[in-house]
Amino acid sequence: MTAVRKPLPFLTTAVLVAGLASAASAQTIYVSNEKDNTLSVIDGKTLAVTDTIKVGKRPRGITLSKDGTQLFICASDDHAVQVLDLATRKIVHNLPSGDDPEQFALSPDGKSLFIANEDSNVVTVVDVPSRKVAFQVDVGVEPEGMDVSPDGRWGVNTSETTSMVHWIDIEKRQVTDNTLVGPRPRHAEFSKDGAQLWVSSEIGGTVSVIDSTTRNVQKVIDFHIKGIAKDRIQPVGVKLTDDGRFAFVALGPANHVAVIDAKSFEVKDYLLVGRRVWHLGLTPDQKTLYTTNGISGDVSVIDVDSLKVTKSIKVGRYPWGVAVKG
Repeated sequence: MTAVRKPLPFLTTAVLVAGLASAASAQTIYVSNEKDNTLSVIDGKTLAVTDTIKVGKRPRGITLSKDGTQLFICASDDHAVQVLDLATRKIVHNLPSGDDPEQFALSPDGKSLFIANEDSNVVTVVDVPSRKVAFQVDVGVEPEGMDVSPDGRWGVNTSETTSMVHWIDIEKRQVTDNTLVGPRPRHAEFSKDGAQLWVSSEIGGTVSVIDSTTRNVQKVIDFHIKGIAKDRIQPVGVKLTDDGRFAFVALGPANHVAVIDAKSFEVKDYLLVGRRVWHLGLTPDQKTLYTTNGISGDVSVIDVDSLKVTKSIKVGRYPWGVAVKG
């Protein structure tokens, strides 16, 4: 007697579709509004603002905790990093941040927060569990961009006025190397494998790709947009896809996001978004990119597969940072 086979492929497809829909609906996007002292909360499925949360003065950099239960917020004019509980949407405590925190980066283990202190020319490293400063490192003038290597060995900081990347040996707790880049470096981002560091230079109008081993600049990427003056092309935020395929660069008052082939370093396209595009956030599945557009006060939604801008979402005044919970 022949056994009747159940239509497993159809059941599997249905389960997969339901799972994908559930994942999309679970995504939440958080945006810091620098002028309003608020966070906008966007539902990843409806792409509508569902809540506005009052936070400290001049919120800029934001990042999720490792377990996704908390959001760290640079309240620059309060000289503090605030910790928001995402379940209750309440500030639960502040972390000691040093003066004027602007950007920060969380270590891979989620235990250390590396904070750029723009006014005091130092990087403050906070032990998150104990809520205490672990150590501080002197860097260049006007530190801003921060990242930590995927292996947790190196912290990097960009100093705007010194036009350098400072390499912090985390075990030694000191700067051991410096790399000269273009004028006014604003953001630093390691590739997923840690082999490269991408650094935007706002006034230089370029992005430097640095070999993480030699600390030498491997490639300088320039930008040219028809009809837009060169001095308006000011790279700020950088976001790399995990698969090493694309690098996206926010070009400030040029109102475009550059799409770069991350292997050949060729600029493939420029996507028109809102006014003064500042920072970028990718969804965990790497399918959607969100941009914060300061002057137009909105967030642009970019479909990564088609490289098309699909929607604009109105948020608060001068949106700055973005974090995506998947």
